[in-house]
Amino acid sequence: MLEVDQLKVQWKGVSLRYDFTVEAGEILTIQGRSGVGKTTLLNVIAGFEKASEGDVRWHGRSILPLKVTQRPVSMLFQEHNLFEHLSVWQNLQFGLLGDDAEQRIRQAATVLEVADQLDKSPLKLSGGQRQRIAILRTLLRPEPIVLLDEPFAELDAATRFIANDWVRETAKAANKTVLLVTHQDEDVVRVGDRNLRLGE
Repeated sequence: MLEVDQLKVQWKGVSLRYDFTVEAGEILTIQGRSGVGKTTLLNVIAGFEKASEGDVRWHGRSILPLKVTQRPVSMLFQEHNLFEHLSVWQNLQFGLLGDDAEQRIRQAATVLEVADQLDKSPLKLSGGQRQRIAILRTLLRPEPIVLLDEPFAELDAATRFIANDWVRETAKAANKTVLLVTHQDEDVVRVGDRNLRLGE
């Protein structure tokens, strides 16, 4: 279980407060108006921002004292966070474990319709292609907690539905605990188990 316990964060002079739990293997979608602190919440869990009060626990253990690289978290930023000096294939292999890693990459790349882009530089891809590659890399990593910040924002409707279904199926198969920030109600319906609206 992921516990966000009486968490308080100072952001641009505003006190943001969070208090909720997410079961292991659950997909929680998060919505709320701009400025309510959705991205800030993900950044605190991942270790890129600090909380002034409260705690974040994974299976009863606080993760706040841990360095970013020690946390059981894989995060997809709005900016894709791909390594531009590596090929798409090298990006996808980075940090991926298991003898079946190559097979999983190729299967997922086929489903997300980027199998023909694996040898290219991320700089040669469209925004939507980069988005799909970043989604793929984040979900295939071994960390049990997955944080997705507007992961489908640059996808057209048809590709978005494909990505929705792949994210849900992949997360469920690997028992990932997912927090997914989105403005789209379709993402809530197709991907999430439960929806949290911040600021209400």
